[in-house]
Amino acid sequence: MPDNASPPVSRQAWSVLIVSTLAFTVCFMVWMMFGVIGIPLKQQLGLNATEFGLLTAMPVLTGSLVRVPLGIWTDRYGGRIVMAVLMAVTVPAIWLMGYATQFWHFLVIGLFVGLAGGSFSVGTPYVARWFPRHRQGMAMGVYGAGNSGSAVNKFVAPALLVAGGWTLVPQVYALTMAVTVVLFWLFSAHDAKHLVPGSVRFTDQLRALKDPRVLKYCQYYSIVFGGYVALALWMVQYYVGEYGLDIRVAALLAACFSLPGGVLRAMGGVLSDRYGAHKVTWWVMWVSWICLFLLSYPQTDFTIATVDGPRTFHLGLNVYAFTALMAVLGVAWAFGKASVFKYISNDYPHNIGTISGIVGLAGGLGGFVLPILFGVLLDVTGIRSSAFMLLYGVVWVSLIWMYWTEVRRTDVMGSRPAAQTA
Repeated sequence: MPDNASPPVSRQAWSVLIVSTLAFTVCFMVWMMFGVIGIPLKQQLGLNATEFGLLTAMPVLTGSLVRVPLGIWTDRYGGRIVMAVLMAVTVPAIWLMGYATQFWHFLVIGLFVGLAGGSFSVGTPYVARWFPRHRQGMAMGVYGAGNSGSAVNKFVAPALLVAGGWTLVPQVYALTMAVTVVLFWLFSAHDAKHLVPGSVRFTDQLRALKDPRVLKYCQYYSIVFGGYVALALWMVQYYVGEYGLDIRVAALLAACFSLPGGVLRAMGGVLSDRYGAHKVTWWVMWVSWICLFLLSYPQTDFTIATVDGPRTFHLGLNVYAFTALMAVLGVAWAFGKASVFKYISNDYPHNIGTISGIVGLAGGLGGFVLPILFGVLLDVTGIRSSAFMLLYGVVWVSLIWMYWTEVRRTDVMGSRPAAQTA
């Protein structure tokens, strides 16, 4: 039966999608918690830039490492039970965060809080299988819009921090997660037809690591998702340090990047369904390249000799231009996060959980490594925009890889969508 003759999407499928997106939003909000409370903790603990990067990245590490097993377990046991258990396990760790007092306390507890980040590789295959093939890009895009939890964190956490100190944030977040577990269980569903056959072994599923296409998608995702996570964690303190803003104003402006970077992922899924994953990803990389080139230029004062004597000029982005470029970058990466997973649903329709777990792991590890590298570069060079210089280099790798493996044999400028694997 052709796609356009598929039966309408059931109400149960929409219920699963809505409640799963809510759950992912809360998980992502918790996952990004250090992006805001890390500011007072940096002052309280006397951390340098590298230590701050490690603090913010620690939850991202476990949220990344568990993505492959969670994706496999989702294929084997179903997304409903895996998601519910995963969220319930994080509640005690989130609550205990408010009682930590030393740097190593936050690092250890952050590892357990970071489990919430693994929810992505559970929900992606879970919601995709409730929808027909030609609507899976939309479904995964809507679910992925839960990345907007990063922006929600930037609205909620500063208000809680001012109202009751940073310890109030994990307490409220723990209660929010507990309520979300109950709502998810009540409004989600399980379908045994979505499970991978029991004859499929763990090693069979992991053979995908040898597929060069999977490695390529991992590289793409390391920038559109890993870069998004890294900057979502880094931007509040960047605004505070670079422009001297209050933490509440800094968080609000940082949300101009985080919010479109999450919400518009659904639109990226729709565009990928219509025009193909390749075309969307190609243009995403070029827009990213332009934005990061401009963002990389540091604040510069230079003096030149004129007929009237030496004159000094200043060159650099003001806070308005910087925020505008960050918003454009957030939109581009929102589309890119959806288009990469459209590749996966096209190429691996019967193994979405495992492949999404592997690609999600790569993206998550990017989100772990990049903030640490941002801190190291800042400590070594003293240039805050060095973070964008690093991301600019990563985008170059993506563009070159994509050109040699896809663009040379694909109609990018024409009106026909790129051929998709049946």
